[in-house]
Amino acid sequence: MSKSVLIVTGDAVEALEVYYPYYRLLEAGIEAHIASPSKKVLNTVVHDFVGWDTYTEKQGYQLESHLGFDQVEPEKYDGLIIPGGRAPEYIRLDKHFPAILEHFFKANKPVGAICHAALALHALADKSYFSGRTLSAYTACKYDVESLGAAFTEETLHVDGNIVSGHAWPDLPGFMREFLKLLGN
Repeated sequence: MSKSVLIVTGDAVEALEVYYPYYRLLEAGIEAHIASPSKKVLNTVVHDFVGWDTYTEKQGYQLESHLGFDQVEPEKYDGLIIPGGRAPEYIRLDKHFPAILEHFFKANKPVGAICHAALALHALADKSYFSGRTLSAYTACKYDVESLGAAFTEETLHVDGNIVSGHAWPDLPGFMREFLKLLGN
């Protein structure tokens, strides 16, 4: 039986952080579904580091989600990936999102969170999932990680139990390698 992974995102997702995991999963023979607040064509963004004190943002490719959050049956999935960009700041507000997220933590299934994904983790009412744990995230999300009750690490890639976390899109090769290990692939 093939494994399956849910990727949760929305408009303004960082293009590389959704496309790279999606195609890497498919390449490994893993079924992957992209879910967003509603089933639609998503607008991605491209973030880059070009000499500013922060990243720049340009419009990226369009990407069709496979289902809306209200259609997700999380028990059908073996793992979860949350890409970064600006999508995490608003997908966490969807009324269906907390239950999706909670399933993966309750069941101790692999969760991949990269870049700004730490913002989406705040949708969980029970922050004890992060107590005593360490997460990586984009540097600007340090206080968001700490407010979850986790320690922030400046390592660009970190594995703590069922969570693989990464700093940004340049870390995707290691991020996906470690996620696939947790998935048992």
